[in-house]
Amino acid sequence: MFPNTTYTNRRNGLKKHLDGGILLFLGHDEPPMNGPQNFLHFRQNSTFLYYFGLDKPGLAAIIDLDSGTEIIYGNDFEIEDIVWMGPQPKLKDMAAEIGISTTKQYSELLKDLKISKSQNRTIHFLPEYRSENKLKLYHYIDINPAEVKMKASVSFIKAIVEQRSIKSDEEIIEIEKAHAATYDMHTTAMRMAKAGTHEQDITGILYGIPVKHGGYYSFPIILSKQGEILHNHYHGNRLQEGDLLLVDCGAENSNYYAADITRVTPVNGKFSQRQKDIYDIVLKAEMAGIAGAKPGVPYRDVHLNAAKIIAAGLTDLGLMKGNIDEAVAAGAHALFFPHGLGHMMGLDVHDMEDLGEDYVGYNEEYKRSDQFGLAYHRLAKKREPGYVLTVEPGIYFITELFKKWKT
Repeated sequence: MFPNTTYTNRRNGLKKHLDGGILLFLGHDEPPMNGPQNFLHFRQNSTFLYYFGLDKPGLAAIIDLDSGTEIIYGNDFEIEDIVWMGPQPKLKDMAAEIGISTTKQYSELLKDLKISKSQNRTIHFLPEYRSENKLKLYHYIDINPAEVKMKASVSFIKAIVEQRSIKSDEEIIEIEKAHAATYDMHTTAMRMAKAGTHEQDITGILYGIPVKHGGYYSFPIILSKQGEILHNHYHGNRLQEGDLLLVDCGAENSNYYAADITRVTPVNGKFSQRQKDIYDIVLKAEMAGIAGAKPGVPYRDVHLNAAKIIAAGLTDLGLMKGNIDEAVAAGAHALFFPHGLGHMMGLDVHDMEDLGEDYVGYNEEYKRSDQFGLAYHRLAKKREPGYVLTVEPGIYFITELFKKWKT
């Protein structure tokens, strides 16, 4: 956790962006795995972490914009829990750590929200993605689970996005820690990429590395010699001489800040000439993207410049033809580069994706394209100082896509 002044300042900053009503923050519960007492790894809601920092299940909070009151809701653990879990902090002590003096039992949240609703006060809530939180909204304020996304508070979402998009110095330090662990993951995979090794042998080792660094993984590892499958979570192949191993992975540090790096390594450490030619095109596009990552520059422009570099390189190799600018304008490069150049990163690997990607990467000036390839671009708007984002171009040879385009 950060000092309590960090969370107090964040909440005070949020209050300035909204006019009135109740801000509702639902933390996460422990998700059961294969029975009511056997749980999956707990991960707190990122927005709840950002404003309250409390990494415990079964919590919620409200901020009353009219009175300024801030309340943490939860339940203290009973002795039956402590027998299994060991000593646990009291709710009031956890709240005090983040500068909040008022706590209530979780059951009081329903009553308080019902009172606010009966007074016709605005209850701002977010587009929850966990089923249990959607059901809570239905129980607490009569929002149909199917309508949660549509009825979520746009002003609340925009205020959070504006605030969370700008990373403070202390946040950047945390993101760097996550990348130090991710460096360890990638260099380990490179050393293990030998002919005869199975992908699952490498994957198993990589999953343990962020835990060794005191964190967890920021997303399920993509590790495969079938790197043309963008989100390939199958790890059953055996590496052979001449294969390329794609590893897309990231660590999440102990404060839940994420990393995301993708690299391609030749099995046994040496590219063929054809592989090197393709790799160098991608590297050139990446370096240009990093150089172009400046405040005030629309990231869509940086993406399209990377697409032109890829198209030009593939034209030089005889894999594309025609005018480069026209080809990119028509989206022809997306046959080989079907995704966006990058995305925002912070407490989430795709930062704030749960709030709505169009709120994070787009605005009134930049709208999402419906062109194949460009439609998958997560970040189009101009960058600002404090943004943290990825630069990850790629070239893929997707047989099914080639067949479709041929028709």
